[in-house]
Amino acid sequence: MSRRVPLPRPAALRQRRATRLVTNRTVRGNLISVAGLVGRPVTNQAGDVIGRLQDVVARWEGEQYPPITGVVVRVGRRSSFVRADQVSRLGANEIRLRSGRVDLVGYHRRAREVALVADVMDHQLVDVDGLRVVRAADLYLTRAGDRVLLVGVDVGFASLLRRLGPARFRTRPTPEQVIDWATIQPFAGGGGAVPLRRPNQELHRLRPAELADLLEHLGRNERQELIDNLEPEVAADALEEMQPEELEALLREARVDQAAELVSRMEPDEAADALRDLDDDTRTALLAHMEPERARTLETMARYPERTAAGIMTTQLVCCRPDDTVEAVRHRLREAADHAADIDNVCVLDGAGRLLDDVSLFELVVAEPGDPMETLVGPPWPVTVDPAATLDEVTERLVANRRSSLVVADGEGRPLGRILADDVVDALLPDRGRLRFPRILG
Repeated sequence: MSRRVPLPRPAALRQRRATRLVTNRTVRGNLISVAGLVGRPVTNQAGDVIGRLQDVVARWEGEQYPPITGVVVRVGRRSSFVRADQVSRLGANEIRLRSGRVDLVGYHRRAREVALVADVMDHQLVDVDGLRVVRAADLYLTRAGDRVLLVGVDVGFASLLRRLGPARFRTRPTPEQVIDWATIQPFAGGGGAVPLRRPNQELHRLRPAELADLLEHLGRNERQELIDNLEPEVAADALEEMQPEELEALLREARVDQAAELVSRMEPDEAADALRDLDDDTRTALLAHMEPERARTLETMARYPERTAAGIMTTQLVCCRPDDTVEAVRHRLREAADHAADIDNVCVLDGAGRLLDDVSLFELVVAEPGDPMETLVGPPWPVTVDPAATLDEVTERLVANRRSSLVVADGEGRPLGRILADDVVDALLPDRGRLRFPRILG
Protein backbone atom coordinates (compact mmCIF):
# COMPACT_ATOMS: atom_id res chain seq x y z
CA MET A 1 0.00 0.00 0.00
CA SER A 2 1.65 3.24 -1.13
CA ARG A 3 1.66 6.55 0.68
CA ARG A 4 0.57 9.85 -0.82
CA VAL A 5 3.25 12.50 -0.36
CA PRO A 6 1.87 15.19 2.01
CA LEU A 7 1.26 18.57 0.38
CA PRO A 8 2.30 21.92 1.91
CA ARG A 9 -0.04 23.27 4.57
CA PRO A 10 -2.48 26.02 3.51
CA ALA A 11 -1.04 29.45 4.24
CA ALA A 12 -4.29 30.56 5.88
CA LEU A 13 -4.00 27.83 8.50
CA ARG A 14 -0.39 28.64 9.29
CA GLN A 15 -1.21 32.34 9.64
CA ARG A 16 -3.73 31.65 12.39
CA ARG A 17 -0.81 31.34 14.82
CA ALA A 18 -0.55 35.14 14.82
CA THR A 19 -3.94 35.46 16.54
CA ARG A 20 -3.21 33.04 19.38
CA LEU A 21 -3.47 34.17 22.98
CA VAL A 22 0.02 33.10 24.05
CA THR A 23 1.53 35.46 21.48
CA ASN A 24 0.26 38.33 23.63
CA ARG A 25 3.24 39.80 25.49
CA THR A 26 1.23 40.50 28.63
CA VAL A 27 -0.07 36.94 28.76
CA ARG A 28 3.40 35.44 28.28
CA GLY A 29 4.68 37.60 31.09
CA ASN A 30 2.06 36.32 33.51
CA LEU A 31 2.00 32.60 32.86
CA ILE A 32 1.36 30.31 35.81
CA SER A 33 3.03 26.91 35.68
CA VAL A 34 0.71 24.06 36.67
CA ALA A 35 3.72 21.86 37.45
CA GLY A 36 5.02 24.64 39.68
CA LEU A 37 1.77 24.74 41.63
CA VAL A 38 1.82 21.08 42.56
CA GLY A 39 2.86 20.57 46.17
CA ARG A 40 2.77 24.29 47.00
CA PRO A 41 1.23 25.25 50.36
CA VAL A 42 -2.38 26.44 50.36
CA THR A 43 -3.21 29.05 53.00
CA ASN A 44 -6.40 30.49 54.43
CA GLN A 45 -7.23 34.20 54.58
CA ALA A 46 -5.07 34.54 57.71
CA GLY A 47 -2.01 33.03 56.02
CA ASP A 48 -2.13 29.70 57.87
CA VAL A 49 -1.21 26.61 55.84
CA ILE A 50 -4.18 24.24 55.58
CA GLY A 51 -2.88 21.84 52.95
CA ARG A 52 -0.95 21.48 49.72
CA LEU A 53 -2.14 21.80 46.12
CA GLN A 54 -2.53 18.44 44.42
CA ASP A 55 -4.20 19.28 41.11
CA VAL A 56 -5.95 21.97 39.08
CA VAL A 57 -9.38 21.28 37.59
CA ALA A 58 -10.64 22.75 34.29
CA ARG A 59 -14.02 22.59 32.62
CA TRP A 60 -14.14 21.09 29.12
CA GLU A 61 -17.11 22.44 27.18
CA GLY A 62 -15.69 23.46 23.82
CA GLU A 63 -13.95 26.71 24.77
CA GLN A 64 -10.66 27.49 23.05
CA TYR A 65 -9.23 28.23 26.49
CA PRO A 66 -10.85 26.08 29.20
CA PRO A 67 -11.61 27.95 32.46
CA ILE A 68 -10.30 26.69 35.78
CA THR A 69 -13.19 25.62 38.02
CA GLY A 70 -11.17 24.89 41.14
CA VAL A 71 -8.20 23.18 42.73
CA VAL A 72 -7.71 19.90 44.56
CA VAL A 73 -6.08 20.41 47.94
CA ARG A 74 -4.45 17.65 49.94
CA VAL A 75 -5.45 18.07 53.59
CA GLY A 76 -3.92 15.30 55.67
CA ARG A 77 -4.89 12.10 53.91
CA ARG A 78 -7.90 13.59 52.11
CA SER A 79 -8.19 15.26 48.75
CA SER A 80 -10.70 18.12 48.84
CA PHE A 81 -12.06 20.27 46.03
CA VAL A 82 -12.04 24.05 46.40
CA ARG A 83 -14.07 26.05 43.89
CA ALA A 84 -12.29 28.74 41.88
CA ASP A 85 -14.43 31.49 43.40
CA GLN A 86 -13.10 30.49 46.83
CA VAL A 87 -9.48 31.07 45.73
CA SER A 88 -8.39 34.68 46.22
CA ARG A 89 -4.88 34.21 44.82
CA LEU A 90 -3.46 31.53 42.54
CA GLY A 91 0.18 32.01 41.68
CA ALA A 92 3.67 30.59 41.92
CA ASN A 93 4.35 32.35 45.22
CA GLU A 94 0.97 32.06 46.89
CA ILE A 95 -2.22 30.00 46.80
CA ARG A 96 -4.66 31.66 49.18
CA LEU A 97 -8.29 30.90 49.93
CA ARG A 98 -10.98 33.41 50.81
CA SER A 99 -12.09 31.28 53.75
CA GLY A 100 -10.50 29.05 56.33
CA ARG A 101 -13.12 26.37 55.78
CA VAL A 102 -12.38 23.49 53.40
CA ASP A 103 -14.88 20.78 52.52
CA LEU A 104 -13.17 17.56 53.57
CA VAL A 105 -15.45 15.38 51.47
CA GLY A 106 -13.29 13.38 49.04
CA TYR A 107 -12.85 14.92 45.60
CA HIS A 108 -14.86 13.35 42.76
CA ARG A 109 -14.54 14.55 39.19
CA ARG A 110 -17.76 16.18 38.00
CA ALA A 111 -19.21 16.07 34.49
CA ARG A 112 -17.11 17.91 31.89
CA GLU A 113 -14.20 18.40 34.29
CA VAL A 114 -10.58 17.38 33.79
CA ALA A 115 -7.79 17.22 36.36
CA LEU A 116 -4.87 18.80 34.52
CA VAL A 117 -2.06 17.02 36.35
CA ALA A 118 -3.67 13.58 36.44
CA ASP A 119 -5.37 13.64 33.04
CA VAL A 120 -3.34 15.92 30.76
CA MET A 121 0.24 16.41 31.94
CA ASP A 122 2.61 13.80 30.47
CA HIS A 123 -0.18 12.57 28.19
CA GLN A 124 -0.20 12.61 24.39
CA LEU A 125 -1.75 15.62 22.66
CA VAL A 126 -1.96 16.69 19.02
CA ASP A 127 -0.60 20.07 17.95
CA VAL A 128 -2.93 20.69 15.01
CA ASP A 129 -0.95 23.68 13.69
CA GLY A 130 2.41 21.93 13.94
CA LEU A 131 1.05 18.57 12.72
CA ARG A 132 2.76 16.61 15.45
CA VAL A 133 2.05 14.47 18.48
CA VAL A 134 3.46 15.98 21.69
CA ARG A 135 3.55 15.27 25.41
CA ALA A 136 2.79 17.98 27.92
CA ALA A 137 5.86 18.69 30.04
CA ASP A 138 3.94 21.53 31.68
CA LEU A 139 0.68 23.42 31.31
CA TYR A 140 0.28 27.18 31.62
CA LEU A 141 -2.54 29.24 33.08
CA THR A 142 -3.21 32.95 33.02
CA ARG A 143 -5.75 35.24 34.62
CA ALA A 144 -8.29 36.87 32.30
CA GLY A 145 -10.60 39.20 34.20
CA ASP A 146 -12.22 37.25 37.00
CA ARG A 147 -11.31 33.85 35.52
CA VAL A 148 -8.17 31.76 35.22
CA LEU A 149 -7.77 30.05 31.84
CA LEU A 150 -5.68 27.20 30.48
CA VAL A 151 -3.79 28.88 27.64
CA GLY A 152 -0.75 26.81 26.70
CA VAL A 153 1.16 23.56 26.82
CA ASP A 154 4.92 23.41 27.19
CA VAL A 155 6.71 20.61 25.34
CA GLY A 156 10.25 21.83 26.05
CA PHE A 157 12.90 19.60 27.61
CA ALA A 158 13.83 22.40 29.99
CA SER A 159 10.39 22.22 31.59
CA LEU A 160 10.76 18.50 32.16
CA LEU A 161 14.14 19.04 33.82
CA ARG A 162 12.65 21.83 35.94
CA ARG A 163 10.01 19.45 37.27
CA LEU A 164 12.68 16.90 38.19
CA GLY A 165 14.96 19.46 39.80
CA PRO A 166 14.95 21.23 43.18
CA ALA A 167 11.54 22.42 44.41
CA ARG A 168 12.60 26.10 44.38
CA PHE A 169 12.97 25.98 40.57
CA ARG A 170 9.64 24.30 39.81
CA THR A 171 7.55 27.45 40.09
CA ARG A 172 9.50 29.31 37.41
CA PRO A 173 7.90 28.98 33.95
CA THR A 174 10.35 28.18 31.17
CA PRO A 175 8.17 28.93 28.13
CA GLU A 176 10.66 28.14 25.40
CA GLN A 177 8.44 25.74 23.45
CA VAL A 178 4.90 26.77 24.33
CA ILE A 179 2.02 25.74 22.08
CA ASP A 180 -1.15 27.78 22.26
CA TRP A 181 -3.95 25.66 23.73
CA ALA A 182 -6.34 26.74 20.94
CA THR A 183 -4.33 24.56 18.53
CA ILE A 184 -4.34 21.49 20.79
CA GLN A 185 -6.47 18.36 20.44
CA PRO A 186 -6.45 16.56 23.80
CA PHE A 187 -7.53 13.00 24.46
CA ALA A 188 -9.27 11.18 27.25
CA GLY A 189 -6.46 8.67 27.47
CA GLY A 190 -6.81 5.29 29.19
CA GLY A 191 -10.34 3.99 29.08
CA GLY A 192 -11.82 7.24 27.80
CA ALA A 193 -13.48 7.95 31.17
CA VAL A 194 -12.54 11.62 31.18
CA PRO A 195 -14.95 13.76 29.12
CA LEU A 196 -12.84 16.08 26.99
CA ARG A 197 -14.03 18.99 24.88
CA ARG A 198 -15.25 18.56 21.35
CA PRO A 199 -12.59 17.99 18.67
CA ASN A 200 -10.45 20.96 17.71
CA GLN A 201 -12.18 22.42 14.65
CA GLU A 202 -8.91 22.78 12.74
CA LEU A 203 -8.48 19.01 13.03
CA HIS A 204 -11.12 18.65 10.32
CA ARG A 205 -9.10 20.84 7.94
CA LEU A 206 -6.16 18.44 7.84
CA ARG A 207 -5.46 16.38 4.75
CA PRO A 208 -5.76 12.58 4.88
CA ALA A 209 -1.97 12.13 4.72
CA GLU A 210 -1.54 14.56 7.63
CA LEU A 211 -4.12 12.73 9.71
CA ALA A 212 -2.39 9.45 8.84
CA ASP A 213 0.92 10.79 10.18
CA LEU A 214 -0.77 11.71 13.46
CA LEU A 215 -2.52 8.36 13.76
CA GLU A 216 0.78 6.55 13.28
CA HIS A 217 2.41 8.43 16.16
CA LEU A 218 -0.41 8.23 18.69
CA GLY A 219 -0.76 5.56 21.34
CA ARG A 220 -3.51 2.97 21.11
CA ASN A 221 -6.13 4.77 23.22
CA GLU A 222 -5.44 8.19 21.72
CA ARG A 223 -5.51 6.77 18.21
CA GLN A 224 -8.88 5.18 18.85
CA GLU A 225 -10.26 8.42 20.24
CA LEU A 226 -9.06 10.40 17.23
CA ILE A 227 -10.78 7.91 14.91
CA ASP A 228 -13.97 8.27 16.96
CA ASN A 229 -13.84 12.05 16.55
CA LEU A 230 -13.53 11.99 12.76
CA GLU A 231 -16.30 11.57 10.23
CA PRO A 232 -16.20 7.98 8.89
CA GLU A 233 -15.37 9.11 5.34
CA VAL A 234 -12.54 11.33 6.59
CA ALA A 235 -11.20 8.54 8.80
CA ALA A 236 -11.32 6.06 5.90
CA ASP A 237 -9.37 8.47 3.68
CA ALA A 238 -6.73 8.80 6.42
CA LEU A 239 -6.48 5.02 6.81
CA GLU A 240 -5.72 4.70 3.10
CA GLU A 241 -2.59 6.80 3.68
CA MET A 242 -1.22 4.82 6.64
CA GLN A 243 1.73 2.47 6.45
CA PRO A 244 0.50 -1.14 6.10
CA GLU A 245 1.85 -2.31 9.47
CA GLU A 246 0.31 0.68 11.28
CA LEU A 247 -3.03 0.18 9.54
CA GLU A 248 -3.02 -3.49 10.42
CA ALA A 249 -2.44 -2.65 14.08
CA LEU A 250 -5.22 -0.05 14.06
CA LEU A 251 -7.75 -2.46 12.54
CA ARG A 252 -6.86 -5.10 15.10
CA GLU A 253 -7.28 -2.64 17.96
CA ALA A 254 -10.58 -1.11 16.80
CA ARG A 255 -14.01 -2.54 17.48
CA VAL A 256 -14.92 -5.06 14.81
CA ASP A 257 -17.98 -3.11 13.65
CA GLN A 258 -16.01 0.14 13.47
CA ALA A 259 -13.07 -1.47 11.63
CA ALA A 260 -15.48 -3.08 9.15
CA GLU A 261 -17.20 0.24 8.46
CA LEU A 262 -13.91 2.03 7.88
CA VAL A 263 -12.56 -0.64 5.53
CA SER A 264 -15.83 -0.72 3.59
CA ARG A 265 -15.57 3.05 3.04
CA MET A 266 -12.01 2.84 1.68
CA GLU A 267 -11.32 2.68 -2.02
CA PRO A 268 -11.74 -0.97 -3.09
CA ASP A 269 -8.12 -1.56 -4.03
CA GLU A 270 -6.91 0.01 -0.76
CA ALA A 271 -9.50 -1.96 1.22
CA ALA A 272 -8.42 -5.21 -0.44
CA ASP A 273 -4.79 -4.44 0.44
CA ALA A 274 -5.79 -3.87 4.07
CA LEU A 275 -7.77 -7.11 4.25
CA ARG A 276 -4.99 -9.06 2.57
CA ASP A 277 -2.58 -8.05 5.35
CA LEU A 278 -4.87 -9.35 8.12
CA ASP A 279 -4.97 -12.88 9.50
CA ASP A 280 -7.84 -15.12 8.38
CA ASP A 281 -9.90 -14.79 11.57
CA THR A 282 -9.74 -10.98 11.64
CA ARG A 283 -10.49 -10.71 7.92
CA THR A 284 -13.48 -13.04 8.23
CA ALA A 285 -14.83 -11.07 11.20
CA LEU A 286 -14.60 -7.76 9.33
CA LEU A 287 -16.24 -9.12 6.18
CA ALA A 288 -19.11 -10.52 8.28
CA HIS A 289 -19.91 -6.99 9.50
CA MET A 290 -20.06 -5.45 5.99
CA GLU A 291 -22.87 -5.19 3.47
CA PRO A 292 -22.98 -8.59 1.69
CA GLU A 293 -22.33 -7.21 -1.80
CA ARG A 294 -19.40 -5.09 -0.63
CA ALA A 295 -18.02 -8.00 1.36
CA ARG A 296 -18.15 -10.34 -1.66
CA THR A 297 -16.34 -7.80 -3.84
CA LEU A 298 -13.55 -7.18 -1.34
CA GLU A 299 -13.20 -10.86 -0.46
CA THR A 300 -12.73 -11.70 -4.13
CA MET A 301 -10.15 -8.94 -4.61
CA ALA A 302 -8.26 -9.90 -1.45
CA ARG A 303 -7.85 -13.48 -2.68
CA TYR A 304 -5.55 -12.34 -5.47
CA PRO A 305 -1.88 -11.61 -4.71
CA GLU A 306 -1.00 -7.93 -4.44
CA ARG A 307 1.10 -7.76 -7.62
CA THR A 308 -1.58 -9.12 -9.95
CA ALA A 309 -4.19 -7.36 -12.08
CA ALA A 310 -6.97 -8.03 -9.56
CA GLY A 311 -4.66 -7.01 -6.75
CA ILE A 312 -4.05 -3.50 -8.07
CA MET A 313 -7.32 -2.77 -9.88
CA THR A 314 -10.08 -0.46 -8.72
CA THR A 315 -13.68 -1.61 -8.94
CA GLN A 316 -14.99 1.94 -9.47
CA LEU A 317 -16.49 1.46 -12.92
CA VAL A 318 -19.08 3.50 -14.78
CA CYS A 319 -21.03 1.16 -17.05
CA CYS A 320 -23.91 1.62 -19.48
CA ARG A 321 -25.99 -0.16 -22.13
CA PRO A 322 -25.81 0.55 -25.87
CA ASP A 323 -29.26 2.19 -25.85
CA ASP A 324 -28.41 4.61 -23.01
CA THR A 325 -28.10 8.20 -24.21
CA VAL A 326 -24.90 10.19 -23.93
CA GLU A 327 -26.67 12.66 -21.62
CA ALA A 328 -27.75 9.83 -19.30
CA VAL A 329 -24.15 8.58 -19.08
CA ARG A 330 -22.89 12.10 -18.37
CA HIS A 331 -25.37 12.27 -15.49
CA ARG A 332 -24.01 8.96 -14.19
CA LEU A 333 -20.50 10.40 -14.32
CA ARG A 334 -21.60 13.43 -12.32
CA GLU A 335 -22.96 11.10 -9.65
CA ALA A 336 -19.54 9.39 -9.52
CA ALA A 337 -17.62 12.68 -9.16
CA ASP A 338 -16.13 11.57 -5.82
CA HIS A 339 -14.25 8.85 -7.70
CA ALA A 340 -13.13 11.00 -10.62
CA ALA A 341 -9.46 10.05 -10.12
CA ASP A 342 -10.32 6.40 -10.91
CA ILE A 343 -12.50 7.01 -13.97
CA ASP A 344 -11.15 7.79 -17.42
CA ASN A 345 -13.48 5.69 -19.59
CA VAL A 346 -17.02 4.28 -19.60
CA CYS A 347 -17.69 0.58 -20.17
CA VAL A 348 -20.46 -0.25 -22.66
CA LEU A 349 -21.96 -3.68 -21.86
CA ASP A 350 -24.25 -6.02 -23.77
CA GLY A 351 -27.33 -7.65 -22.29
CA ALA A 352 -25.22 -10.37 -20.63
CA GLY A 353 -22.88 -7.85 -19.00
CA ARG A 354 -20.01 -8.50 -21.40
CA LEU A 355 -17.73 -5.66 -22.48
CA LEU A 356 -18.51 -4.21 -25.93
CA ASP A 357 -16.35 -1.11 -25.77
CA ASP A 358 -14.46 1.21 -23.41
CA VAL A 359 -15.48 4.72 -24.43
CA SER A 360 -13.18 7.61 -23.51
CA LEU A 361 -14.42 10.71 -21.72
CA PHE A 362 -13.32 12.79 -24.72
CA GLU A 363 -15.69 10.87 -26.95
CA LEU A 364 -18.50 11.59 -24.51
CA VAL A 365 -17.68 15.30 -24.41
CA VAL A 366 -17.86 15.77 -28.18
CA ALA A 367 -20.89 13.49 -28.76
CA GLU A 368 -24.43 14.84 -29.08
CA PRO A 369 -26.35 14.52 -25.78
CA GLY A 370 -29.25 12.64 -27.38
CA ASP A 371 -27.11 10.09 -29.24
CA PRO A 372 -27.28 6.49 -28.01
CA MET A 373 -24.02 5.04 -26.73
CA GLU A 374 -24.05 2.39 -29.48
CA THR A 375 -23.04 5.14 -31.93
CA LEU A 376 -19.74 5.44 -30.05
CA VAL A 377 -18.97 1.72 -30.10
CA GLY A 378 -16.10 1.00 -32.48
CA PRO A 379 -12.34 0.97 -32.84
CA PRO A 380 -10.01 1.37 -31.11
CA TRP A 381 -11.31 -1.64 -29.20
CA PRO A 382 -10.83 -2.02 -25.43
CA VAL A 383 -7.73 -3.65 -24.00
CA THR A 384 -8.44 -6.22 -21.29
CA VAL A 385 -6.36 -8.37 -18.96
CA ASP A 386 -7.12 -11.46 -16.90
CA PRO A 387 -7.47 -10.87 -13.14
CA ALA A 388 -4.58 -13.26 -12.49
CA ALA A 389 -2.21 -11.44 -14.88
CA THR A 390 1.10 -10.51 -13.27
CA LEU A 391 2.24 -6.93 -12.80
CA ASP A 392 4.84 -7.41 -15.55
CA GLU A 393 2.15 -8.61 -17.94
CA VAL A 394 -0.11 -5.68 -17.06
CA THR A 395 2.75 -3.22 -17.60
CA GLU A 396 3.70 -4.70 -20.98
CA ARG A 397 0.09 -4.64 -22.18
CA LEU A 398 -0.41 -1.06 -21.04
CA VAL A 399 2.76 0.17 -22.73
CA ALA A 400 2.21 -1.82 -25.92
CA ASN A 401 -1.27 -0.35 -26.42
CA ARG A 402 -0.44 3.19 -25.27
CA ARG A 403 -3.52 3.34 -23.08
CA SER A 404 -4.22 5.32 -19.90
CA SER A 405 -6.01 2.30 -18.43
CA LEU A 406 -6.88 -1.37 -18.93
CA VAL A 407 -10.07 -3.25 -18.10
CA VAL A 408 -9.78 -6.36 -15.93
CA ALA A 409 -12.31 -8.89 -17.23
CA ASP A 410 -13.26 -12.45 -16.33
CA GLY A 411 -13.21 -15.40 -18.73
CA GLU A 412 -16.62 -14.41 -20.10
CA GLY A 413 -15.55 -10.87 -20.90
CA ARG A 414 -17.40 -9.26 -17.99
CA PRO A 415 -15.49 -6.31 -16.49
CA LEU A 416 -14.35 -6.69 -12.89
CA GLY A 417 -12.33 -3.53 -12.51
CA ARG A 418 -9.92 -1.07 -14.07
CA ILE A 419 -6.16 -0.53 -13.82
CA LEU A 420 -4.99 3.01 -14.45
CA ALA A 421 -1.47 3.94 -15.47
CA ASP A 422 -0.78 5.55 -12.11
CA ASP A 423 -1.90 2.34 -10.35
CA VAL A 424 0.85 0.53 -12.24
CA VAL A 425 3.42 3.19 -11.31
CA ASP A 426 2.37 2.95 -7.65
CA ALA A 427 2.84 -0.82 -7.76
CA LEU A 428 6.22 -0.56 -9.47
CA LEU A 429 7.51 2.22 -7.18
CA PRO A 430 5.82 1.59 -3.81
CA ASP A 431 8.28 3.76 -1.87
CA ARG A 432 7.76 6.89 -3.97
CA GLY A 433 4.31 7.76 -2.57
CA ARG A 434 1.11 7.70 -4.55
CA LEU A 435 1.16 9.54 -7.85
CA ARG A 436 -1.91 10.93 -9.57
CA PHE A 437 -1.61 11.76 -13.26
CA PRO A 438 -3.96 14.33 -14.78
CA ARG A 439 -6.78 12.67 -16.69
CA ILE A 440 -6.56 13.31 -20.43
CA LEU A 441 -9.88 13.45 -22.22
CA GLY A 442 -8.88 11.37 -25.16
